[in-house]
Amino acid sequence: MFGSGKKDGAVPSPQQAIQSLRETEEMLQKKSDFLEKKIETEVATARKHGTKNKRAALQALKRKKRYEKQLAQIDGTLSTIEFQLETLENASTNTEVLRVMGEAAKALKQAHKNMDVDDVHNLMDDVAEQQEIANEISDAISNPVGFGQDVDDDELMAELEELEQEELDKQLLEVSGPTADELPSVPTAEPAAASKGKQKAEDDELRELEMWAS
Repeated sequence: MFGSGKKDGAVPSPQQAIQSLRETEEMLQKKSDFLEKKIETEVATARKHGTKNKRAALQALKRKKRYEKQLAQIDGTLSTIEFQLETLENASTNTEVLRVMGEAAKALKQAHKNMDVDDVHNLMDDVAEQQEIANEISDAISNPVGFGQDVDDDELMAELEELEQEELDKQLLEVSGPTADELPSVPTAEPAAASKGKQKAEDDELRELEMWAS
């Protein structure tokens, strides 16, 4: 119909339809600009001939009316094209999203193709079992079997209590003070100062006796 050369029955893709609508929109916008200029020209002509040549002025106004009608039709067509463009762009976006999601679903299906849920559960059970065995082996290795196990725990506790009692007795002795054996010995010799004082007193008494006798 539009001379595109396409075969009958061929359905354009959304991208092709969008491109065609944009080209049509651009063409109609140019025609709209052209009609607006023509309308301005006819208005100027009508003003020019106003009272001088009413027939020419009326003809100019008639042409202006035809241009305005064509312009209104183009504006309506542009609005329709704009709506179609938005719809096609949304549809194209949705189509692309669905295509990508479909490819992702196929890839996920391919990834799970050789996997079975029961096999996965069995595998996880085996992993848990082997982990438990590994923990038991680690516990067995870390337990020093046969090293120092022949010592009697009661004997060790008795020795510990004996040591604690000795320490307690030592602390009590330190608090109560030194024993009689530890006290310093009393000196038996008379101090030198006291001996000199006693000798002096005896000498004084002797002199007083001599003076009384004489």
